[in-house]
Amino acid sequence: MKYIPLGKTGIEVSVLGMGGHEYLPSGKSRGFNEDFAKSTTPGALFEGFGNENRLNVLREAYDLGINFFDVTQDSEKEALGRNLKQLPPPHEIYIQTRPEGMVYTYDENNVKMGKLELLRAEVQRILKLLQRERIDFFNIAPMKCAFTHDPEYLEKLGHNIAALKQEGLIRFACADTFSGEETYLKMIQSGYFDIVYINFNFADYQAQRKVLKAAAAQGMGVVDREAYMKGQLFHMAKEAEITDTGALADAALRWCIAQEGIDMVVYGTGKPHHLRSAAEALEKPFSEADQALIDRIKQTPLYRTYEEGKNAEFLQ
Repeated sequence: MKYIPLGKTGIEVSVLGMGGHEYLPSGKSRGFNEDFAKSTTPGALFEGFGNENRLNVLREAYDLGINFFDVTQDSEKEALGRNLKQLPPPHEIYIQTRPEGMVYTYDENNVKMGKLELLRAEVQRILKLLQRERIDFFNIAPMKCAFTHDPEYLEKLGHNIAALKQEGLIRFACADTFSGEETYLKMIQSGYFDIVYINFNFADYQAQRKVLKAAAAQGMGVVDREAYMKGQLFHMAKEAEITDTGALADAALRWCIAQEGIDMVVYGTGKPHHLRSAAEALEKPFSEADQALIDRIKQTPLYRTYEEGKNAEFLQ
């Protein structure tokens, strides 16, 4: 496993991180695709998370040297906390997570994250689920409307982040949003955040315009997610008549990590051998064969529709 310094954090992370999603037989992620409202409600837990299969994936992650773990909904947080007690890591690991019911569109104008007492209480609640003393990377993900609604919102976030760090509850803060370029730049340039967490792939690449450069100028690490476009890549593969989806998946991962400004990719799977394949893929350089597969995907109607939608979304 290759390791890389993550911005100015002083931490070296594996170039492949492990996502916390667990999966339905259909391949869709659990929780969100079972009961979305429940999955984004603090304290709501689904049955069956963190079972033997998940422990097998975790064992594989340890064996590969993965040291960065990302969890979102409470079921994932609780499962990871429990699994880490059942199967203690053989090396130091770092966990990234978010406040539940406060990020993205889950809380109108993201008002709750602007209130220190609410954010502090949420961190303390999360730490009980994770069974840890501190959150390594705390994902702060407001939408553009938060800044429009409250002109002082960014300063409030900065104050809250500093307070949580001072109190020893979090170590680093992640800038994240689904509101695109303008909001990312606002958060990056504030100086309040340590790393950027972003959707980025060869169909959703507009961060290359300004965001990745701005992050580099601030000395911020960048963590990439959605290399497979939430599975849309494999629907595009059918249109392109690409049958070797393993080679395509490897090409998509290598494309991401080969882009200037991307430090690591978070990868989610419910199959240990897929995790190993992803790790092995990142040991090889991006190749002409990889580019040829991507070029075939780019000719499909599904790709063009997806690319157009992502461009509009990011540059809103």
